[in-house]
Amino acid sequence: MNITLKALSAALGLALPMFSHAADDALIQRGAYVAKLGDCFACHSAPRGKPFAGGLPMNTPMGQIYTTNITPDPDTGIGRYTEEDFARAMREGVAKDGHNLYPAMPYPSYAKVNNDDMHALYAYFMNGVAPVKQANREPDIKWPLNMRWPLKLWNVVFLKSGVYQDKPGKDVAWNRGAYLIQGLGHCGSCHTPRGFAFQEKALDESGSAFLTGGLLDGWFAANLTGEHNVGLGRWTEQDLSTFLKTGANAHASAFGSMTSVINNSTQAMNDTDVTAMAQYLKSLPASGGYGGAQYAYDPKATKVSLNRPAFDPGAKVYAAYCMHCHGVDGRGFAPMLAPLAGNPNVLEKDASSLVNVTLNGTGDLVVGGIPAPYPMPKYAPVLNDQQIADVLTFVRAGWNNNAPAVLPDDVAKMRKSTNAAR
Repeated sequence: MNITLKALSAALGLALPMFSHAADDALIQRGAYVAKLGDCFACHSAPRGKPFAGGLPMNTPMGQIYTTNITPDPDTGIGRYTEEDFARAMREGVAKDGHNLYPAMPYPSYAKVNNDDMHALYAYFMNGVAPVKQANREPDIKWPLNMRWPLKLWNVVFLKSGVYQDKPGKDVAWNRGAYLIQGLGHCGSCHTPRGFAFQEKALDESGSAFLTGGLLDGWFAANLTGEHNVGLGRWTEQDLSTFLKTGANAHASAFGSMTSVINNSTQAMNDTDVTAMAQYLKSLPASGGYGGAQYAYDPKATKVSLNRPAFDPGAKVYAAYCMHCHGVDGRGFAPMLAPLAGNPNVLEKDASSLVNVTLNGTGDLVVGGIPAPYPMPKYAPVLNDQQIADVLTFVRAGWNNNAPAVLPDDVAKMRKSTNAAR
């Protein structure tokens, strides 16, 4: 009997630590998934830098700031943060030493993250991320705009505390999608217009400005409401799911900062979460846009222009540099090569994204470890400001797009702000 008890005790002694270790591993793994949902890697990892060590430059109306080291290094990272410190930084934008973070850190969205996800995220960053000793870089913001105390007032006015609460009358999938879009996914940080104090004009679907598109860091993040022309009105839930998993569909392809979202976040989401996000977005009524008739494809006039490119300088540039990928019909070869006819980004009144992507091309879209075969090349060294303005004006007028013209000054300003040298 004694031998049996000793054997049982020994077995329990071995089993209990193994069970605890397994539970810890499961929590860390869950936290890694939550970090994917929050796209933490994209902002807190600089090109050719180490994961989560910070240093990525971000442009704000006040000047350039740099993302911080969020590895568990005790001296330069967050290794000395308690879970309470971590949650406070995430939800209130206040660092361990008490200084306020700039709202480029999407803490107004992360305020909605529930306690279970926050706990898992903390476990991951403390135990699943390699520490990196890399000092944080001070922002390039001149006095007095670099003073942080006004951010305390900013929080009083604009920060809404409280984790996401399920909306009555909505099903599980809709609420899950709303939680991911509004909270961890912080989609409004880019896709909602900002106010005079750099605040998002709405934080959920109760505000008419929510996800109606916004200009940020040289890109215009698209309208995600049901607006027919510049939004998702013509997209199905499956179109949305395909875009989130692959970065391309029959309507558009990812570029700019959305490329890193696809690369580091949405493609790693499980199908249930992707479907929930698509369902929530498709439930949003049309908002934003700039009026006008609903888009309907018409290739006739554009085809005539391309048959006689010498009579239209934009058509001439298009025929020489664009037509082999995007086609005479403007429909491209989706999903590998984006359509231009009816593309919401082409129809958008603000042409910033089109100018930027034409000058600077696209980053590598990598899905399942395989880079997209036909990235948009950089035309800054090849075409002058007038040529780019001409071809974008042609594209925005063609195939019944009926979008406003692009001016050479628009291109010149973007070239200067993005350091796109000729």
